[in-house]
Amino acid sequence: MKQNTTKALVTNALIVALYVVLSWAPGVFNLASGAIQFRLSEALNHLVAFDRKYLFGVVVGVIVYNALFSPMGWLDVLFGGGQSLLGLAVVAWAGQHLPKVWQRQALAIVMMTVTMFLIAIELVWTAHLPFWVTYGSLMLSELVIMAISAPVMYVIDKTVHFARYVN
Repeated sequence: MKQNTTKALVTNALIVALYVVLSWAPGVFNLASGAIQFRLSEALNHLVAFDRKYLFGVVVGVIVYNALFSPMGWLDVLFGGGQSLLGLAVVAWAGQHLPKVWQRQALAIVMMTVTMFLIAIELVWTAHLPFWVTYGSLMLSELVIMAISAPVMYVIDKTVHFARYVN
């Protein structure tokens, strides 16, 4: 039992580091924050569709990246971390009732896209952007990243078997 817990913790710590690195690359081109976000790291949201134990690593990855690199600092930690926690918690909970991985991945796509309203609220509050335009651009950018990465993560899982690393 202790070995499984240690294995899950170490795996999640690696996910945190991977999330930060994959977010940093688009951040160099100013594509990781703001009204349009193309974080490659958002593909890691799909890990929760393979095993809900990945929720911790992905959410902490968002928090760490935002704490270290976001121009909005603690607000991005709060809103970005909250958006990831809310969306992925629904995937972790409801995903237990979906028998197929593709169904859980589709749920992840929908939840992570819809919950971008939290990021839109943050940007309306801090940058005084119009809500619906901002929400629309955030939803579109999240939808694109999540939809493109879903089959990639599915294929990678066929070789790597994500669930085995946290169980």
